[in-house]
Amino acid sequence: MARTADPNRRESILDAAHSIFARKGYAAAGIADVAGELGIAHGTVYRYFENKRDVAAAVLNRALERIAAVVMAEDATATESLAEYRAQVERLGHRLYELFVADRALGRLVFYDLGAVDDELRERLRAAHEMFAEYTASYLRNGVAKGFLRADLDVDTTARVINGMIFEGAAQVTHTDDPQRLRDRWIRAVVALMFDGIAS
Repeated sequence: MARTADPNRRESILDAAHSIFARKGYAAAGIADVAGELGIAHGTVYRYFENKRDVAAAVLNRALERIAAVVMAEDATATESLAEYRAQVERLGHRLYELFVADRALGRLVFYDLGAVDDELRERLRAAHEMFAEYTASYLRNGVAKGFLRADLDVDTTARVINGMIFEGAAQVTHTDDPQRLRDRWIRAVVALMFDGIAS
């Protein structure tokens, strides 16, 4: 448990861990690496965190909170026309992908490294996916209620399908030399599948 309450120092440690875990991978990184990134004694890190796993949990929680802030930024019931609804979906897509483009480490940490550290963090990631699915479902329910989407839509399953597409795109963005171009392609593809389908 943390033994001090300087939030600025704690955040700087998490920033350093975010970079180190993304660069080296969780397994290969150590507390000394995090401390070295900041130029502090590694004992300083232990004033805030019990061990490396404790740091990883805090980094993952902070990353998931950043994603959630984007997902929850809009009112799911605010749109009154199909054009507004489609624009809202595109806007959310751009904001979410901008987050992953601006911080290329984020996707690797959330989708590859930290969510696989142990059962507790896997469960934390699973719970986050459930929360994100419920938010997406709320947008779909609005679309159904207002006649933008088909009345027999399986909202809960479709929400998970859409999120799967979005998060796979976000993960891909972390591995490309041209993330903005790939971001735009993924947004177009997801919006087209949602509103236009793929039948000729």
